[in-house]
Amino acid sequence: MRDVLPTLFEHWRNGETVGLTTVVSTFGSAPRQPGAATIRTPDGSVLGSVSGGCVEGAVYELAGEVIDSGAAQTERYGIADDDAFAVGLTCGGTLDVFCEAVSRETWPELDDLAEAVAARRPIAVATLISSTRDGARIGAHLTVTPDTATGSLGIGNLDRAVTEDARGLLDLGETSTLRYGSDGQRMGDDITVFVNSFAPSPRMIVFGAVDFAAALAAAGAALGYHVTVCDARSVFATRARFPGAHEVVVDWPHRYLRAEMAAGRIDSRTAICVLTHDPKFDVPALQAAFDTPDGVYIGAMGSRRTHDDRLRRLREEGATDAQFARLHSPIGLDLGARTPAETAVSIVAEIIASRRGGSGANLGRLADRIHRDVIPQPVRSQ
Repeated sequence: MRDVLPTLFEHWRNGETVGLTTVVSTFGSAPRQPGAATIRTPDGSVLGSVSGGCVEGAVYELAGEVIDSGAAQTERYGIADDDAFAVGLTCGGTLDVFCEAVSRETWPELDDLAEAVAARRPIAVATLISSTRDGARIGAHLTVTPDTATGSLGIGNLDRAVTEDARGLLDLGETSTLRYGSDGQRMGDDITVFVNSFAPSPRMIVFGAVDFAAALAAAGAALGYHVTVCDARSVFATRARFPGAHEVVVDWPHRYLRAEMAAGRIDSRTAICVLTHDPKFDVPALQAAFDTPDGVYIGAMGSRRTHDDRLRRLREEGATDAQFARLHSPIGLDLGARTPAETAVSIVAEIIASRRGGSGANLGRLADRIHRDVIPQPVRSQ
């Protein structure tokens, strides 16, 4: 939903009604994940996607119906049957979508969401998508931040339970559909709530103002990372040389990284890419990187000779085998990459594989499922 939010908010601010359709659950090889969204604007135009093309026409018509009636709906789309005109997913998966009419009346707190996302502040939105209770307002929203909760789902003590679960999901950076009993407890299937987490974009920090860094910054930004390029040499670390980066910083890499850690701006989703292949820069930077939280991707560029020399220098500085196990060096997957752009693809491919548990092997040679289902468990605050 993040990609359609600015346009959605613009129409909301103008007092118009927009049809918003969001993927709330997927099963099997569904093409888009929960949180993916499309909108139908008042002039009939469309933005975003929930299926990569398979069911967009049906969803477009659904949004029109919901705008006209004002009644939110949940629909399931699965494998198409033998009828060539059947609506279904050719990939073999199944997805559930929730379609609602969004306006100032139906979602008065939408400005809170838009402002928080624009400012890169963590925020989650819980939406009531089904309930067996009479009088429940399907489509009611509860907006949750680490410190506040606004709006209401309108059912008993449900707001309190959902607020705790939404904060747990927000900490994980995960989006999920949750089910509750009629008493608001996490038992039963009487009430279904979709929690869409808008954690700040994960960070990619690229050390080394080299041509490979320019290509990697563009690739990282395309994947949704907030990209920082950092180098101590001001003549090379310029905005003009790295238009794909969100920010360009002139500082020693290790000093910058430790300052970001102290400020709490490094989490387990961060990717650190050391491209300097110069010992006076990359050894201190990697020493600092080894002190980041578990899960942080740490990669370093260089030949095998550079890699061996780097490990020797790091070991002399006290680095351990456990720390070396976190290091991806030489950085990237074996794609036969030569150019900076190809090398950037190699690096981001390795980052994706490390995040998602992929092997990096050819899909055509694997018998396992292409998409891995990861079901996050909400963390309740104590």
